[in-house]
Amino acid sequence: MTQYLLKATVLILLGAIAVVIVFIAKYWAPDRTVAELTQWQLPNSEFIDIQGMQVHVVQSANCHTHRGDAAEKNRPETIVLLHGTSASLHTWEGWTKALSDQYCVVSMDLPGFGLTGPYVDESTQYSSENYAAFVIEVLNHLKLDRVTLAGNSLGGKVAWRTAALYPERVNRLILVDSVGYPATPKHVPIGFKLAKYPMMSPILNRILPRSVVEKSVLSVYADNSKVNDALVDRYYELTLRKGNRQALSRRLNETDDDSDQAQIKQLDIPTLILWGAKDDLIPVGNAALFHRDIRNSQLKIFDNLGHVPHEEDPLATVDVVKQFLISESGNG
Repeated sequence: MTQYLLKATVLILLGAIAVVIVFIAKYWAPDRTVAELTQWQLPNSEFIDIQGMQVHVVQSANCHTHRGDAAEKNRPETIVLLHGTSASLHTWEGWTKALSDQYCVVSMDLPGFGLTGPYVDESTQYSSENYAAFVIEVLNHLKLDRVTLAGNSLGGKVAWRTAALYPERVNRLILVDSVGYPATPKHVPIGFKLAKYPMMSPILNRILPRSVVEKSVLSVYADNSKVNDALVDRYYELTLRKGNRQALSRRLNETDDDSDQAQIKQLDIPTLILWGAKDDLIPVGNAALFHRDIRNSQLKIFDNLGHVPHEEDPLATVDVVKQFLISESGNG
């Protein structure tokens, strides 16, 4: 009997090992270099040196046509777009296309995401204050003075924090389903859940089922039919950029001081607040809090959109943006 149990135990262990080997082989996803991700560079992509990082930035064509002292007064107004957690500058392609005829539109991959990758200095925290300082360094490098700053989710918080900390650089705000107030999510993307556990890092930094990313993207959209293979591929492959998975884990475990919320009430610039009513990550009720606390703010809620309304329906959302920019053109 003892020999039989021993053989059975060995067979079970061998079976378990085989399952693990098959799992690892199927979902093995090592880091990728920027050189291996060139398909996600756009025709007007460029890399600029900020804090030792090669930061992925995209500028619309008219950003370059009026540079220099002689042309400065004719340069179109500048709109800078900041993406959310685990996203990239590609999330703004719809808005960029619609706005580039009239405005200089700039988007960038924030540290820890997209093709930019993590901070070079590993002691740098992924805090909104540090992100705000990073944004200012990008503006300085591009020789941009005062801009309209737009951001989604984490990018929204970086936008309003930048406006609060560097008021001389921001003349208008556009907040899209922004972080800022306490929130109880109805649904948290599974990728975020897993990344919050440091003990999982050795596994998650080498193994990543595409289905995990797909479910995470589905959770921030209201209309699942708009989540296609190409969209999931983009999120999945940019997550694999070397250092991004470690940076995500750090970002989700490095919380900002809640006292910075007091800065929201100090904002006194034209602000457009956009929100998807079907946002399961940051409830639509938070939109009313921003509208209450920011003087000179406008609020527009989209009944059938989720956490990334600018990506889910760029045409409907950018139309509201255009109206806002025109109505507040005297503040540009």
